[in-house]
Amino acid sequence: MTAIRATNLSKRYGKTVAVSNLSFDVEPGRVTGFLGPNGAGKSTTMRMILGLDRPSGGSALVDGRPYAELERPLRKVGALLDAKAVHGGRSARNHLLAIAQSNGIPNGRVDEVLEAVGLREVAGRRIGGFSLGMSQRLGIAAALLGDPEILLFDEPVNGLDPDGILWIRTFMRELAAEGRTVFVSSHLMSEMAQTADHLIVIGKGALIADTSVAEFIGRSSQGYVRVRSPRLADVAELIKVGEPHHDHLRVTAMSPVEIGTLTARAGIPLEELTFVQPSLEAAYMELTKDSLEFTS
Repeated sequence: MTAIRATNLSKRYGKTVAVSNLSFDVEPGRVTGFLGPNGAGKSTTMRMILGLDRPSGGSALVDGRPYAELERPLRKVGALLDAKAVHGGRSARNHLLAIAQSNGIPNGRVDEVLEAVGLREVAGRRIGGFSLGMSQRLGIAAALLGDPEILLFDEPVNGLDPDGILWIRTFMRELAAEGRTVFVSSHLMSEMAQTADHLIVIGKGALIADTSVAEFIGRSSQGYVRVRSPRLADVAELIKVGEPHHDHLRVTAMSPVEIGTLTARAGIPLEELTFVQPSLEAAYMELTKDSLEFTS
């Protein structure tokens, strides 16, 4: 069964449309990245999935049911939306104990998740003194309490140091490899390129792309063939479509095979013939440029 299904999901605040007829599926066994510019509607969509905001239209189902109908939701879904939305006077352990008891989760699970996220040594400290990175780890621990099949993370690497970023990246991949559903929003394209298998991209509340990472990058027009030759001027004259760039040509209108075939027939030696694929960041910037709410 599809883990998360949004069907014609919409949310309006007065005359402002935050989400508009948005439909997508999030499948188990992979990390699905949820991307979009600021104000695109990502957090609002996640809140509707979790029953925190009521849709103006359409539906959001978790394992075929509205979130509010799940009997013990933390055993089905774990979520981190706002790492600082906690009672600062509680210790990390007591915070997790309260959540566990509300869902019938054994107390021993609290120490397991504290260990998993690297907070065991500070479990007795008050949350109000935690850094943003520590708060993110605590939020992830809370999401894991019920050992859920489905996990939603909204900007989980905010505030993490490089070691923490590597840890959460690896951890999400491991969760997906176990067959769980991982749905994660982020503005860090370099992280999504290394973490996500599939992308759902929205802009101004509407769907832009629902595709694999490779297919999304392939839609960009920024890929090119880099050509180097001791007779570069002859290559340029032969193919007539290359853009001179320092010591090489950048060619977008021909494939490496076509260029190699022509230069071989002409007897022109080549030193390099490489297709340069655009980064996820470059593809994202190109394909979402018309959906930016704020530009500089």
